[in-house]
Formats: sequence, structure tokens, C-alpha cells
Amino acid sequence: MRVVIARCSVDYQGALQAHLPLATRLLMVKADGSVLIHSDGGSYKPLNWMAPPCTMAELEPDDLERQEGVQSIWLVRHGKREDTLRIRLHDVLSDTSHDLGVDPGLVKDGVESQLQALLAEHVQTLGLGWTLLRREYHTAIGPVDLLCRDRDGRTVAVEIKRRGEIDGVEQLTRYLELLNRDPHLAPVAGVFAAQVIKPQAKVLATDRGIRCVTLDYEALRGLDDAESRLF
Repeated sequence: MRVVIARCSVDYQGALQAHLPLATRLLMVKADGSVLIHSDGGSYKPLNWMAPPCTMAELEPDDLERQEGVQSIWLVRHGKREDTLRIRLHDVLSDTSHDLGVDPGLVKDGVESQLQALLAEHVQTLGLGWTLLRREYHTAIGPVDLLCRDRDGRTVAVEIKRRGEIDGVEQLTRYLELLNRDPHLAPVAGVFAAQVIKPQAKVLATDRGIRCVTLDYEALRGLDDAESRLF
């Protein structure tokens, strides 16, 4: 990645035309060919950019541009469209390049698979005397996250989401309809578990006799003992 801090102006031509007047900005040229222009504000979004496939050439300014103080010009062309970025650099304050290597990608903490594994390990979070029968209990329409047995010996299907919405309740409803056809499992109750459950989903679940449980991810990981807190 090449990172340049410079006083520059930028002209974009394509489906529309845009101009950034002379100012100090951050220019990024990535290994995939993309070019991004950032200011020291506006959060993460660049002021302008060119996404790959594209090519960049560094040109010499003409006499008039030199008189205006332009030191060099970046001309970025898109590979499939007529879009161009013309970046006129006046004063280059910093110009560095770094090999970042291959990025492993974003690893999300608290995704549904992690919640499922934690809840399976601590199934008594759902109730004293509960036991886990199976994770990913397969059905003809997909796997039920957890199949459990409560303290009274009843079968319970648990659907786990990060955000509990109506679609999740509908999904659990379909599982329950199918599971309750199996005389070895019926009657099967349902638990809809999520870190956050939307009010509409909670109303629908309650109407269908499904219990809602809000999961405390940090507590499941053993990082937050709710019983030892003052507030």
C-alpha cells in the first residue's frame, strides 16, 4: 500500500463531474489498484475514489500547471468505463509504501456459531436442570441450533440469533411444526434466544407460545459476573 499526504486538487469525470479544491489530503493506493482520497474528517468514507479494475499513471504537469505550483499529476483510469480521476499534487508532505501481506479477513466476535457453542456449554442458562441433547439437530428443512431437555423431561428446540427478528421466529415456528410430528420428541417447546430481540419479534413469539431469552454474551464467556455487580 502506498500512503501519501499532500496538498492536492482532484477532478473526477464519469457519470457525473466532481471537483475537490486544493487542500491537504490523504491519498491511498492499494495493491488491488484502487485509489482513495480522504480528508481528516467524514469518518471512514473517502471524499472520492476509483475502484478496481483501474490503472494509475504519474504524469508531468504542463507549463501552466507548473506555474500554479503543481509538482506531479496522478491520472487514474477505470478499466471498464470512461471514468477518470485527475489528482494534481502541489506539496507532498509524506510518501511511504508498505507491504501489508495477505489479510486473513474480519473475525467477528459474538457471531451465532460462537453463541451456539457457549450456550451449549452453559445450557443451564436457559433453566436449572436443563440438559443438551444435541447441537445442530438436523431436520428436513435445516438444523435446529440446540435440542435440549428441560428439568421436567420435555424436549425444547432453541433457535439462536445475534439479533432476534421476526424471520427468526418464523424459522423456529417451522422447526417446531416439523419436530412435533415426531412422536419420540413431541411435545416440543421453543426458545428464541438472542443478544437483542426486537419488540415485534417478541410479540410474535409470545403469541405462538415461544419463550424469548436475551443472551448476555460476556457473561456466557465468563467475563462478566452479573451476580457480583453493584449495578
